[in-house]
Amino acid sequence: MKTTLLHPWHEAAGARFALFAGFDMPIQYPTGAVEEHRLCRRSVGLFDIDHMGHVRIAGKGAGDALSRIVSAPILDMKPQEARYGLLLNEAGGVMDDLFIYRTDYPGRTDTARPDVWFVVVNAGNRETDVAYFKAQMPPEVSVRDISEETYMIAVQGPRAVELLDGLTSGAVSAVPRHHIRRGTIEGIPLLIGRTGYTGEDGAELFYDPGKAQALWEHLLLTAKTQGIEAGPVGLAARDSLRFEAGMPLHGHEISPAISPLEAGLSWACDFTKPFIGKEALVTQKAAGLKRKLLTLNLTGGVPREGYPVLNRAGEEIGCCVAGMFCPSTGTYSANALVCPEYAQIGTDLKVLIRGNPKDAVVVQRPLYTPVYKRT
Repeated sequence: MKTTLLHPWHEAAGARFALFAGFDMPIQYPTGAVEEHRLCRRSVGLFDIDHMGHVRIAGKGAGDALSRIVSAPILDMKPQEARYGLLLNEAGGVMDDLFIYRTDYPGRTDTARPDVWFVVVNAGNRETDVAYFKAQMPPEVSVRDISEETYMIAVQGPRAVELLDGLTSGAVSAVPRHHIRRGTIEGIPLLIGRTGYTGEDGAELFYDPGKAQALWEHLLLTAKTQGIEAGPVGLAARDSLRFEAGMPLHGHEISPAISPLEAGLSWACDFTKPFIGKEALVTQKAAGLKRKLLTLNLTGGVPREGYPVLNRAGEEIGCCVAGMFCPSTGTYSANALVCPEYAQIGTDLKVLIRGNPKDAVVVQRPLYTPVYKRT
């Protein structure tokens, strides 16, 4: 079982741990997951997410080769841009979801060497993804796993940019959403990615692992001295934050057995270019979807992954892929894959919880609109 370099800090802070993607990760702290969720929504949450994998892809033709592997359009990206994309198998299932940055890391970020890509992958898929990239790339393109050379934390919340701007002379607010720039905090060089997975604004920071705890503690200390409420957030609240914001988690809303069309992620697929899995998706779309991801609000029970979804006649029409209490909306909610004819908002359904059917209704996704998408 692996640990992140901040594991001793989390222990000292009273965190509860659980195995996640091969790592002993902090699930929650003494304040509890609900309060951590609310902290991120109202001020600033710090997330130790160094279990994520980091891959550098570079060389002549790297962009063209990567474009044929991932679903998203990437060749129109300028240096220092970031984009969400999917890694699909030949059957159109989602092997992983990724954040793709067009920038050299470590190295330069100017236009002199534009064909260098930095890809962040999910922890549980790191080895599989790296092997897949290597198998698909031509010999002149290098694929290097730089996860051990890079530490990754997220600083998220409505006051996250304010906190980081105070430490970088305004550098963070100067970075557009879905871009990445170099900067320093307390003399520590880092990459500032204006990305995140909570539905809040903020940044993800990439830096020297040797400075893992120094930067983490400096952020918390600075927040305290500036009167900004901030604290660590574990994986339980990270899950509820992303769930409310409609962001998929691999192994739940997406998996090798679930296609982007079924998961409502066709927007992450560029059908004007070739990519692995495209033909399967075109065929699936032409035949019509047999299931579709939707969100349900329940009355009288807590939905969990694997619970059957029933229609009014009591017939099983699908299955929950994730479910929980959502602190921002005060609802017990589930994401489920069901027959498309039942996906209309307002449709009354049932979720079978330990043999007891509980009332559920189809609601608009996402439950919580990400701050950066509000007009």
